Amino acid sequence: MPELPKSVSGRSARAIVTDVCAQVGDVLVRRFTSALDITYKGRGNISTDADREAEALAMQLLRKEYPGVNIMAEETAPDQASTGWTWVIDPLDGTRNFASGIPHFAVVVALSYGDQAILGATFDPIRHELFYAEKGAGATLNGKPIHVSNKQTLQESVLGFDLSYKSDEARKSIHLLDSLWPGMQTARVMGSAALALAYVAAGRLDLYFHPSLYPWDIASGLVLIPEAGGLYTDRKDVPGNLRSSTLVVANPILHKRFMEATKGHEWRTA
Repeated sequence: MPELPKSVSGRSARAIVTDVCAQVGDVLVRRFTSALDITYKGRGNISTDADREAEALAMQLLRKEYPGVNIMAEETAPDQASTGWTWVIDPLDGTRNFASGIPHFAVVVALSYGDQAILGATFDPIRHELFYAEKGAGATLNGKPIHVSNKQTLQESVLGFDLSYKSDEARKSIHLLDSLWPGMQTARVMGSAALALAYVAAGRLDLYFHPSLYPWDIASGLVLIPEAGGLYTDRKDVPGNLRSSTLVVANPILHKRFMEATKGHEWRTA
């Protein structure tokens, strides 16, 4: 893998990503609870004018510093620049929470080379929490090191999950949880895959699974989880990358326990 691309200003990628997250976060805080123009992309899958405003700002800031680097964003067609480097961004992960007045959403900015995420940030502008990781350099929360939990069994663990926009996948997730109950402490529906992955990296959630995701949902988590000592695979137990549409993340032992407990379940075999 070649060296990280150089910024126009000469600042580090970390400094620029932190600045992008802060400025985009300010937009979201300003727009939170304001009147929103909501567009439905599918059942339960919405976009707002705040998404688009935040994304336009993020793309403007990144293009100013890295004019030759591709950008893949949720609301905008990807650039066609010929480079192996790509910024993967979701300026508002958790739009349904945001539009409902639930203060649990995040900004995602990650840099990938091919289908491998190299650095990533997940920023919660409400709580002023920046989860950041670079490949080989560890994971941090507001500059302090974080690590996945050390729970060894499902019985002592808090599981996070989310429902898919696809009704059948959502049904399978509910049935999967039901098959495990009461063999866990409790479960949480998160509403933001990016924050859920960050919470696993920080040891707040012990395990998280999801059946239907896009690159911008997972890009920062792909770096945060392994750098925090966790294991990230799809539901077939194949190591995750930007092309993975399903995921299971936890510490390696708990991940193994979950895979053993759910072997043969329709959620796993879909």
